[in-house]
Amino acid sequence: MSAAMSRQTGAEALRAAIPRLADAGVPNAARDARLLLAFAMDIAADRLTLHLHDDLSGPAITRFQTAIVARAARQPVAQIVGHRLFWGHDFRVTPDVLDPRPETELLVETALLRPFVRLLDLGTGSGAILLSCLAARPRATGLGGDISEPALAVARDNAKALHLSDRASFVCTNWCDGIGGHFDLIVSNPPYIAVAEMAALSPEVRIHEPHLALTPGGDGLDAYRRIAIGAPARLLPNGRLLVEIGPGQSAAVSELFAAQGMVDIQTLTDLDGRSRAVLAIKPK
Repeated sequence: MSAAMSRQTGAEALRAAIPRLADAGVPNAARDARLLLAFAMDIAADRLTLHLHDDLSGPAITRFQTAIVARAARQPVAQIVGHRLFWGHDFRVTPDVLDPRPETELLVETALLRPFVRLLDLGTGSGAILLSCLAARPRATGLGGDISEPALAVARDNAKALHLSDRASFVCTNWCDGIGGHFDLIVSNPPYIAVAEMAALSPEVRIHEPHLALTPGGDGLDAYRRIAIGAPARLLPNGRLLVEIGPGQSAAVSELFAAQGMVDIQTLTDLDGRSRAVLAIKPK
């Protein structure tokens, strides 16, 4: 390592990194560079300003440079740092799971509007939805199902980190196949992107996130067809079925649920006013 490199401050490293990310087309290059510098320095992001004029250690410089190379290749920040904040909890994130997004918190918010005792999360991924719900309901238990064993390993790690392993269990399954018992709440953020829409996704999503969790193929509705057929039989009377949807899918998903006898079907909007979820009830 050169003498100049060994005496680089955080501010100097940041000034060099931001244009590099911007040239690579990274949105919010300054924000991401700051997050990655805090990660490299092993400090909280909200304390970075206090340490910008500190000299970086050799390992911190190496870690920051490695992180900037990865971000310039459009790897998501959450994958680089290995975690993501969701509903006030820190979740481990790897390339085997979707990066939990703020808009998905609408599912947790809606789930918590009514009491539940037994929860099923279909396509659980990192377990973010399931575990956030259970953390807010100390008497509830839950089951997370996913077709990906590597994703389930991440979910189990997150359950352990949040001290929820005694109330959360996980199973490798294709939607409702092989799932027994009954639940008063079923949630899912399934793959819903149509094949024709994949090319328009950002590189962060298209290249680095698991395609199995992004698209079911075809028109993007196959997962909802499977859920509509399988979930009602697993719901208790008056139980709720709550799924995230993509743009323009509200009517189609509502029709699928109605065809299976679900009632009181509503479309829920996110903070930007976009249709984000569909909620349905199993009749008493």
